[in-house]
Amino acid sequence: MAPTEIVIHARYAPDGTCLEIGERPADVSAQKWYAFLYEKVGETAQPLAGGRLIFRVPATDLANLQAAAAA
Repeated sequence: MAPTEIVIHARYAPDGTCLEIGERPADVSAQKWYAFLYEKVGETAQPLAGGRLIFRVPATDLANLQAAAAA
């Protein structure tokens, strides 16, 4: 059974810039992917301790979001 949502993990530097983020298209920077996701699915963002955050993205939407961010 396929997952219904994908959890994308992000990690921040002390200055607030995004250092690492999951499911990122190859030609998109971590900061750009984070900003794109926050604009499109920011309501799913959940801050965590230690400079981390997760986005919960419907599995059916992930490929479309990746393609749009890379365009």
